[in-house]
Amino acid sequence: MLFRQLEYLVALSRERHFARAAQTCHVSQPALSEAIRKLEDELDVPLVRRGRKYEGLTQEGERIVVWAQRILADRDALKDEVGALRTGLSGRMRIGSVPTASGAVSLLTGPFCATHPLVTVEVMADLKSEDILRQVQRFEIDAGITYLRDDLPEGFRTVPLYEERYVLLTTAGNGLGHRPTATWADAAQLPLCLLTGTMQGRRTVDGLFAEAGLQPSPRVETDSVGTLFAHVRTGHWASVVPHAWLHVFGVPPGMRTVPLVEPSRTVPVGLVTSAREPGSVMARALTDLARRTDVAAALERVPGVR
Repeated sequence: MLFRQLEYLVALSRERHFARAAQTCHVSQPALSEAIRKLEDELDVPLVRRGRKYEGLTQEGERIVVWAQRILADRDALKDEVGALRTGLSGRMRIGSVPTASGAVSLLTGPFCATHPLVTVEVMADLKSEDILRQVQRFEIDAGITYLRDDLPEGFRTVPLYEERYVLLTTAGNGLGHRPTATWADAAQLPLCLLTGTMQGRRTVDGLFAEAGLQPSPRVETDSVGTLFAHVRTGHWASVVPHAWLHVFGVPPGMRTVPLVEPSRTVPVGLVTSAREPGSVMARALTDLARRTDVAAALERVPGVR
């Protein structure tokens, strides 16, 4: 059995198409197919359901893919560990983030890159919370920044980073913009632009509206926090945004932010990594940095606001 065969099988599971899998592995389709056939012969089980086109993996194939991902992750971790012993940490670190927390990622990646100049960082900032957990579990990313739920499955390590809270983002001309606080009932009366209902951040917002006995009816929905700011800028909309994003955008001219109360709730956000040992050397280094970094205090420093 060769690592290459396992890589091909994982790629096929991910791409669900022989040609695309071959392209991502930089080989011809016949070469990839033949390598997987040899793996089937060696393991003496069918891995792929074949017809006129790819029809998915067999039940055995689904199980073997999990083992392949673990084996390949251990190989990469070993190579990174040896490299770190020789010349310091090097290679590529992959971080996934839910959109509402992506503004906080730079508070970790900046000092991480300064400490480890031979490492490049790839950030995927538009993932759903369940996608982050799945990709950490499958070793597709080294770490994730997401909501720390009480029902987080076993097999993960967490480092709390900050408490997410929400503010009403509106225009300076709106009377609510000059109040010290606004209620969720006040917000529900405005023409709202909110995140889409499939996102954890939106589900949290809906839960807070529900606590006040309300159900929001946004006219515009998006998967981008930046788009929320852009819509409010037009003067036609208001929005509910995570306070952490004010650290990125500040409070743009002509806009106001007002803390939301009744109810007043916070949601913990943190770093999530695999608990499997020995694990990724990248994840260990990022975890150590996260424990030393006061992300919550940094997010309170809003540009342009004393």
